[in-house]
Amino acid sequence: MAQKRVLIVGGGAIGLAIGWRLARAGCAVALFDRGRVGHSASWASAGMLSPLSEVQFEEEDLLHLGLKGLEVYPEFVSELEADTGCCVGYRRDGVLLVGITQDDLEYLKFRYRYQRDLGLSVTYLSGDEAREREPHLSAQVSAAVWCPGDHQVDNRRLVMALKKGLVAAGGEVFEEMGVDELLIDGARVRGVRVGEEIFEGDTVVLASGCWSRLIPGLPDCARPPVRPVRGQIMRLALTEDFALNTMVWYSRVATSTVAYLVPKDNGHLVLGATSEEMGFDEDVTAGGLFELLRAAWEVVPGVYDLPLVESTAGLRPGSRDDAPILGETPIEGLIMATGHYRKGILLTPLTALSIARVILERRTPALIRPFGIDRFGL
Repeated sequence: MAQKRVLIVGGGAIGLAIGWRLARAGCAVALFDRGRVGHSASWASAGMLSPLSEVQFEEEDLLHLGLKGLEVYPEFVSELEADTGCCVGYRRDGVLLVGITQDDLEYLKFRYRYQRDLGLSVTYLSGDEAREREPHLSAQVSAAVWCPGDHQVDNRRLVMALKKGLVAAGGEVFEEMGVDELLIDGARVRGVRVGEEIFEGDTVVLASGCWSRLIPGLPDCARPPVRPVRGQIMRLALTEDFALNTMVWYSRVATSTVAYLVPKDNGHLVLGATSEEMGFDEDVTAGGLFELLRAAWEVVPGVYDLPLVESTAGLRPGSRDDAPILGETPIEGLIMATGHYRKGILLTPLTALSIARVILERRTPALIRPFGIDRFGL
């Protein structure tokens, strides 16, 4: 049987993981990215793997996808670390959802009841009980929900390991080489054009995040309705006297600000993240960082004295319903893997497994069928 040639457009965590999985399976893989692989939305992430704490109302299908994504993570990490010799900082920390004001507490109780109704393993804690688990919490924190099943990974180590694994498995990675045109012959994909060079392939996987809909040559019937949502984050340096035991999440009802604090093995504390509909503007703003730092300081006052390492912003790909777009399209050979919004790192292993199955077995797993592009009626 001839070797299957797969072209992947987009080199974030999703595209890299798909490429790694397919290259290991014997496919000839070429991946193209408009910049440096792994340095867009995947780089500006906190690496939270938190389907329990991030569950939203009336998104049960997405919750089930996230829970399955979390379930496959340990084996994915073991395989990747064995292939590459890289540690990706996978940790089973758990998340504390915390509240301060009466409005915060009402919202926290409402979320807790919803989580319990869904059968999730979470525990409601008093402020004192929460501080026993995380002593750096403010005395103002009056209640919390403990989500022990949520984990985290070092997203930056992850994308670098995936790149290494893809290349080691025989894949080609073309950085600073954005695709200028998708080539379609009738109702079948033929390949891509980069500058004057044509790359032919049996399959093209569109995994370029919020830029996915902008590729020339993409027909309307297969144009994913994705938009950029800016997320600003900060990285602070932890000290010997200040180290968090767990991840902390605060939904500040008064200002609709969400802030989370994620300690990393490299001594950084990630504070994230804004969600701003600002088009393709990737600027870091004083206002965005102020809101994050204010919310973080209210729940963990010790962040005030920590050194600032960096601030950055990334553009998350949000779809029309903020759920991923996965699987086949009306164009034969054109596969979608985009629109992951806030769950890209969480869904990276599961997306790679699912898309590999679509390509290698010509079968769409039942779990991703609700997330096909056909749901938008294009």
